Amino acid sequence: MTTVLIRRERLITIIKLKKMTETQRLILIWKMRETEVMILCLMRVEIQMANSSIEKVEDPGGDVKPETATGLDNGSSPKNASLHEKQFSQEKNSTPGDNFALDNVGKSDISVAGEVSSQDKDVGISQIALSPIVSDTNWTNLGTLGSNLSNPLISVAPNRPSLPKQTTEIISKAENLGLLQSGPGTLNESSTTARIPLIKKKKKKQIVPPTSIPEMTRLLLWNRVSFRSMKPRWSAIRDPEILSAKGQIENAPIVRNDPELYAPLFRNVSTFKRSYELMERMLKVYVYREGGKPIFHTPILKGLYASEGWFMRLMEGNKHFRVKDPRKAHLFYMPFSSRFLESALYVPGSHSQKNLVEHLKMYVDRIAAKYPFWNRTGGTDHFLVACHDWAPYETRHHMERSIRALCNADLNEGFRLGKDVSLPETFVRLPQNPLRGLGGKPASKRPILAFFAGNMHGSVRPILLQHWENKDPEMKILGPMPHGSKRKMTYIQYMKTSKYCICPRGYEVNSPRVVEAIFYECVPVIISDNFVPPFFEVLDWEAFAVFVAEKDIPMLKDILLSIPEKKYQELQLRVKKVQQHFLWHSRPVKYDIFHMILHSIWYNRVHTIKSR
Repeated sequence: MTTVLIRRERLITIIKLKKMTETQRLILIWKMRETEVMILCLMRVEIQMANSSIEKVEDPGGDVKPETATGLDNGSSPKNASLHEKQFSQEKNSTPGDNFALDNVGKSDISVAGEVSSQDKDVGISQIALSPIVSDTNWTNLGTLGSNLSNPLISVAPNRPSLPKQTTEIISKAENLGLLQSGPGTLNESSTTARIPLIKKKKKKQIVPPTSIPEMTRLLLWNRVSFRSMKPRWSAIRDPEILSAKGQIENAPIVRNDPELYAPLFRNVSTFKRSYELMERMLKVYVYREGGKPIFHTPILKGLYASEGWFMRLMEGNKHFRVKDPRKAHLFYMPFSSRFLESALYVPGSHSQKNLVEHLKMYVDRIAAKYPFWNRTGGTDHFLVACHDWAPYETRHHMERSIRALCNADLNEGFRLGKDVSLPETFVRLPQNPLRGLGGKPASKRPILAFFAGNMHGSVRPILLQHWENKDPEMKILGPMPHGSKRKMTYIQYMKTSKYCICPRGYEVNSPRVVEAIFYECVPVIISDNFVPPFFEVLDWEAFAVFVAEKDIPMLKDILLSIPEKKYQELQLRVKKVQQHFLWHSRPVKYDIFHMILHSIWYNRVHTIKSR
């Protein structure tokens, strides 16, 4: 019966469309979608009501009770209104190279509840209009269309004490089915043109099992095929240029014996070289001037968060890629500092980042109101560069569609392979000379098998010390090294004379030790499940690094000793070769870290762009 009703509605719509104006057509399509959603909801409720009258569950006491469903919106499972909180760590004053991190809090989405107007209270389900599912075809006119409708669209809050019981059940079922959930094909709630309230379903955090590097590679390829980027609302002159670049990259000429690039480091050196050449020749970036200091336009050039600061400084001062006319841009950079966002706005002891998220929302609303570019693509041609541990959460709400270059590249924190970029976390000690101390001993003069020293952040490092601290003379696994230590060896000297540098996760998956190991020509051993290493889309990390699962820490020495000497020498040589891609220069040079970050952002945009 329900299928016949849907088909009938569609047939009536097709007949009427021929005689209507454009606005009338949009209104009718809108109402048709409401009808379909309502019918689907009713159909699901009818089936479940029929099943519940048959299926009973006997409890141990012998009483018979109706079977209850457990779910996010069901009364049988209590709701926890507070955000999941972690303990905040204080800013450390440990030795350079220690993995300082502040934990993320409040990782769950916040439901957006609309209001029910007084005339709609205590009425039947047929009189309630739900937020529609909006297609790309009618997106452009929705901002102005909402004010012209005779019956306003209404978002219904999860708690509806004044609505009839049947109405509440049907709407709740629709939410559980995901029929009213906003997604890639719906309005962008941060856009100033999106004036219609939306219902958002509260999401449970999805725990990703430990993912190996080969599995990440398959996930990267799958995401490129399945990624649902929003189609632009109107065409721009730069879109065909990016689409043309994509074709040229996919059909790149074979590169052999390039003097500047070491082929074994790359997934495909030919496509990388062609993509890089096209980026140098074509790419234009517009840097928004909006936003006040220190959160915006204030680069940090020293310490753990130097990556976001150095990129900001070099991008804002760049004359080759930056354009003053935003109409000429392929990409749009939002230059904010996630570190200054935290230090300027976070209230100590509050365990809440809502005001930080709201600050970024106001910024997005501002650029969306002043310029047409954010609304054209929903932000998919915009990018940000952020190194603070909280950045994935802070940018997930209103910048999720944008390309996010993040140090905390964690598959468990919503990092999207193929769209987002893993930003190298670089500890810069001397901004005036970021290359000071570069290099280390040759492979034959590294007597220490493995080295680690640092604070006990997170759960992995205590396990590492439990198994290996003072247990083996070949394994220099230490706790924090105090400042001014009179030991024979300093932290940097240990890295320069060790074969393998252990890089375990702290509170979060990222660690500056990964880049430090490369800086001092020590083979990095990454112990961090679900961490996406930097420039993953182009570099073959297994060619110059070792990955050990967190559960395999007790077998760490056996794993390292199982690597033949010849293989180790090859790994160490490749670490020296890849070093050029992880170095900051006061004036950027070809293939350095600044260009690699920008290339990964460009590369991901090329592979996710949708044509009109």
